[in-house]
Amino acid sequence: MTHQTFQPAIESASIPDIKTFQNAKLHQALAYLKAKSPFYRNFFRTRGINISKIKTIDDLVNIPVTTKKDIQEQNDDFLCVPKNKIIDYITTSGTLGEPVTIAMTNKDLDRLAYNEAISFTCAGGKQNDTYQLMTTIDRRFMAGLAYFLGIRMLGAGIVRVGNGIPELQWDTIHRIKPNAIVAVPSFILKIIEYAEMHGIDYRSSSIEKAVCIGEPLRNMDLSFNTLGRKIKEKWPLQLYSTYASTEMGTSFTECHEGQGGHHHPELIIVEFLDDNDNPVSEGGLGEVTITTLGVEGMPLLRFKTGDVCLHYSEPCNCGRNTIRIGPVVGRKNQMIKYKGTTLFPPALYDILDNIDFINNYIVEVFTNQIGTDEILIHVGSKVPIESKEKDIKDHFRAKLRVAPMVSFHHAEEISQMMLPETSRKPLKFIDNRKNS
Repeated sequence: MTHQTFQPAIESASIPDIKTFQNAKLHQALAYLKAKSPFYRNFFRTRGINISKIKTIDDLVNIPVTTKKDIQEQNDDFLCVPKNKIIDYITTSGTLGEPVTIAMTNKDLDRLAYNEAISFTCAGGKQNDTYQLMTTIDRRFMAGLAYFLGIRMLGAGIVRVGNGIPELQWDTIHRIKPNAIVAVPSFILKIIEYAEMHGIDYRSSSIEKAVCIGEPLRNMDLSFNTLGRKIKEKWPLQLYSTYASTEMGTSFTECHEGQGGHHHPELIIVEFLDDNDNPVSEGGLGEVTITTLGVEGMPLLRFKTGDVCLHYSEPCNCGRNTIRIGPVVGRKNQMIKYKGTTLFPPALYDILDNIDFINNYIVEVFTNQIGTDEILIHVGSKVPIESKEKDIKDHFRAKLRVAPMVSFHHAEEISQMMLPETSRKPLKFIDNRKNS
């Protein structure tokens, strides 16, 4: 795959032109699925779907959605190529249940690289940048590989340090002097803490910007949340949020305006659906539902990701006219109904991130004796803070009107719970509900 630019012209085209472009791409995707996908060929036949009647992306509402359960139960039937064409096998993290396998061909890896090249460009990336990757590239993880391939296509430098080990992160920064990092936001706070404890002048280091993954940096109004503010107050980096999932093989990345992650019309069709699979209007929360474009190995049609977001359609000041996605408010399967209040875990995280004497935490949800949701916050600190239980609960009551149960642990114990050996990213939410 060869491209002359990493800011595609279609992203600054008019909204009608973007729609016309996507309609043509949709026709190609549907024809490919009918010809190559055992799952979708049977899906169309058993549901009486005539793809020739799907003229535009607005007609997609006439096709039932695909769910993670479909892929879990019929994983191999989604494969559209012989197994000898598969180059890389990836699995999802299993946040919403049993992980699924995504198989990628050479063409898919090229598409993945292109996605990241245009995404890093959106986040101010240039050929003379050097990125330090604070993410794993092994353990069947798509993101770390994607960042490597995309930065390579961009022509920028890469330092593959991996996740964890603050000492090694700072040693690498001093030795190689990268100007950018790719990291989970909460880990940025950890390397700041390490620097402060060891007399490292991190504000004068070579790092100027951070591409942040895995955790939201912004509130629903697109202002920085507690985590984002804490990083900016300590270390005035340029922060860029990203949103992606393994199944879509595409990311939505902020530009310098910080007004949501930009859609790449060449690579994906995106819808925002309610519980009845109908589109929500702008300003309403909807589940991100995607149709992949240009995927060869395991393309998906109207796949519900489980992520609930806002979306924005007005043109961005950066010159792009694409849809933008706000931060993930929560995952559909992680919604908590607690004492008459509906919550998503990120609302709890934001409160906990704002309490200075808490070093780390895990949110556990379980079914209590009367069959309703119960929340237990496992709080980690380096000094005893059991006397602060009322303060913690008061923070929750002030923001959410309800207060969860709290248990206290040493910060090191919580750190070990958050990063079990098989985990590829920090574990902050444990769902022990019956039939969840």
